[in-house]
Amino acid sequence: MPATAPTTGETLAARLLALGEQLRAQRKHLGVSATTAAEAAGMSRVTLHRIERGEPSVTMGAYLNAAAALGLALGVVEPQPPPPGRSQAASAPKRIRLADYPQLARLAWQHQGTSDVTPAEALSLYERNWRHIEQGALAPHERALIQQLVASLGGSRLLV
Repeated sequence: MPATAPTTGETLAARLLALGEQLRAQRKHLGVSATTAAEAAGMSRVTLHRIERGEPSVTMGAYLNAAAALGLALGVVEPQPPPPGRSQAASAPKRIRLADYPQLARLAWQHQGTSDVTPAEALSLYERNWRHIEQGALAPHERALIQQLVASLGGSRLLV
């Protein structure tokens, strides 16, 4: 019986799925059956299929063995530094004036007496209340703000 899968976020789950798909594509490209590849990797065919589906409960060693059996190598990739002159922390403003962003101001009705919010608060407001945003009415500068907040604070993904 397979181990219980650890909780992974959407980004990690997508990476595991992509890795599994790459391994399967390599196996197919080589014309190797699942049984033969699994035997070469020292695992069962079922485990190989679980790897090809990107299941997080399969051990890292099994992923490495499957890759090696298919002539591939896995490694750790260092994160890319931000472009020169731009840091992630500097990409979002320190405070965001509500008056400058009409949709955000509408969402921040509970922040009475406040004229601005932090970038984290703004992103949280957008994400929690996305269903109330008139996307067609978003001004270009407000769209740019949302993209900037997602890139710097949201892991490149708007959680809506």
